[in-house]
Amino acid sequence: MENIEITNARQNNLRNISIKIPKRRIVVFTGVSGSGKSSLVFETIGAEAQRQINETQNSFIRNRLQHYGLPDVDKIENLNVPIIINQKRLGGNARSTVGTAADVSASLRLLFSRMGEPFVGYSNVFSFNNPQGMCPECEGLGFVQTLDVSALFDRNKSLNEGAIKFPTFQPGGWRLTRYTLSGYFDNDKKLRNFTDKEWEMLLNAPEHKPRHPHKDWGKTVQYEGVIPRIEKAFLKKDSKENMTRKEVLNHIVITKTCPACLGKRLNKKILSCKIKGKNIADCTALSVDELLEFITSLDSKMYEVIISEVSAKLQNIITIGLQYLTLDRNTNSLSGGESQRIKMVRSLGNSLVDLLYIFDEPSIGLHPKDLQNIISIIRQIRDKGNSVLIVEHDPDLIKMADRIIDMGPGSGRNGGQVIYEGTFENIKKSKGKTGSYFAEKPGIKTKFKKAEGYLEIKNASLYNLKNISINIPVGIMTVVTGVAGSGKSTLINRILPDLYPDVTIVDQSLFAASARSNLLTYLAISDMIRKLFAQSNHVSDKLFSRNSEGACPNCRGLGVERIDLAFMDDIEQPCEVCGGSGFNSDVLQYLYNGKTIVEVMEMTVSEAVHFFKDESVLRNFDLLIRLGLDYLTLGQRLDSFSGGERQRLKLTRELKNTNQIIVLDEPSTGLHPSDTKKLLIFFNHLVAQNNTLIVIEHNLDIIAQADWIIDMGPGAGKYGGKVVFEGTPKDLLHSKTSYTAEFLKKHIQ
Repeated sequence: MENIEITNARQNNLRNISIKIPKRRIVVFTGVSGSGKSSLVFETIGAEAQRQINETQNSFIRNRLQHYGLPDVDKIENLNVPIIINQKRLGGNARSTVGTAADVSASLRLLFSRMGEPFVGYSNVFSFNNPQGMCPECEGLGFVQTLDVSALFDRNKSLNEGAIKFPTFQPGGWRLTRYTLSGYFDNDKKLRNFTDKEWEMLLNAPEHKPRHPHKDWGKTVQYEGVIPRIEKAFLKKDSKENMTRKEVLNHIVITKTCPACLGKRLNKKILSCKIKGKNIADCTALSVDELLEFITSLDSKMYEVIISEVSAKLQNIITIGLQYLTLDRNTNSLSGGESQRIKMVRSLGNSLVDLLYIFDEPSIGLHPKDLQNIISIIRQIRDKGNSVLIVEHDPDLIKMADRIIDMGPGSGRNGGQVIYEGTFENIKKSKGKTGSYFAEKPGIKTKFKKAEGYLEIKNASLYNLKNISINIPVGIMTVVTGVAGSGKSTLINRILPDLYPDVTIVDQSLFAASARSNLLTYLAISDMIRKLFAQSNHVSDKLFSRNSEGACPNCRGLGVERIDLAFMDDIEQPCEVCGGSGFNSDVLQYLYNGKTIVEVMEMTVSEAVHFFKDESVLRNFDLLIRLGLDYLTLGQRLDSFSGGERQRLKLTRELKNTNQIIVLDEPSTGLHPSDTKKLLIFFNHLVAQNNTLIVIEHNLDIIAQADWIIDMGPGAGKYGGKVVFEGTPKDLLHSKTSYTAEFLKKHIQ
């Protein structure tokens, strides 16, 4: 029972892997992207452990849990109860905050109900989700939404011409009939010619029965102005329709801070209760480290237990490097790395043992200094008697493993094997890409391109920046470093574009694309591939589109079925009819070069290069290979890409440009060190085309190859916001005040 034993795992690209994974140890899985790490750790071990736990629940609960299929493996023995800590963003709605997610809010509310004066009620009234606690004006949201009348109406048109610019209020739309049949308006009169009375009736009239409606008016139908009607149907908190009309709503809705509570979400009575002059909203608006300072300054023998509980929970958030967050921050604004660390905090507080913890690249978004805290947390989790499996690329995390399992040798169909299994000491002798990376001594850049001028920033003091003035060189690669929360993003992503509006920011944000967009549509070559199939089979190219005649009738071409769990996140499952391909089974009779459209969609970029002969198709793949994205499949949905993948994909569009200022935010995210090398070659190419490259980065291999370094810090939040160092990587090694210097020295020794 000392090992998790896997026999013949074949999930995705795994090649019949049989392996024993030691328990109560830290086991790190390495290998290039697409080598099979996630297939083994998440989709085989994690999925099976979770599936078996779900099976123990009663049918009511089981139907509401995510459904895990059986992984493709002969057997897995000795599994433990899993805690899977992935990078899926915490999401949640406007009522979900860092305080609730990190499990601090309840303790803080308890403290205010006991120590706060005057007494206003028990702990639950301090919640902005409680009707007794929430601000009545914004119902506890902190903001109110109003409709932008000028964006909603075209006053140069009549009702019959489509003056109301909102779906279902347009000509032919069922909601419009409530206005055209009401008997109140001349439906061909331009809105600009309406009298004040008519305009008020159209916009704001409360619900009532019209006096002289058209003969087709329904007997029980009530008339209501456009604004209250849209607000009820789309803006109220429990409206289902607001999700479906999100895009249109963005254009016509103005969101502003609630005038009654000024964004504090609670009513006056609750806000009147204070501890040492601060109400609960003041406390949640402080950064975590400032709040801890305040809580530890409280002196009360009677409530000592609650004070120490709140302090311990805040200390855990600081330990994982998120001291700069505030408890009132919405969880849907957190990055994947921040979300993962918040999930870690929850696990620190529990006293469960003999669990199986599975982490997905916990190093993401972390400076090497912050990473030391994560390493100590992972060791604490192991030392409590738990087993820890980590999928990771970061050298420092790989070094701390009790056992390393290296997958490869390549990605996709060239991966799926175990290349090395053992301790860190011997990995250098192994034949995989991870081994050869550790066998090489990291170098530092010594030949530098000269700057062609400077971008000047003077007296910047947004957020935690302390009146910074700095010159960023033009025409070379500058790397901006510093611990998480030190002010890097504020300086580069907020201040710089304000001063230089033509800056191109290539970030990790989601694409402005629908759930139907995939890699081929992004590269704008899906039409070409459909035509190749159509010409080979002498049929319509619409047959090879998931958005047209080729769509699976059950999932309408999406490949997934969504299950709405009301108060929890929706879950997605592969469509039962098409198996997740999105295509109608009739389409599978048509082949191009011996392959169906579904098989082509499942090809990786590296396989597609050998399959297609058409130059106009191949051109697009070359760039992806240079960026280390050759393992992506052609039909992969854009909304399933990781932040790092999204950013590198956006970069493909920048290569054609010259004389630009390009900002990249942690482009090495999710990259194996061997692919980081490819990225550096790509960067040099961009600089050679006279572009200015500004890279926000924690990766020491990229920092070592910069032409110029700006190091922010020294700490995070109020302890940061200064320029600690500016100069070449070589000069950085001599800095006594920079944390980056300390870790760069270790890295190249």
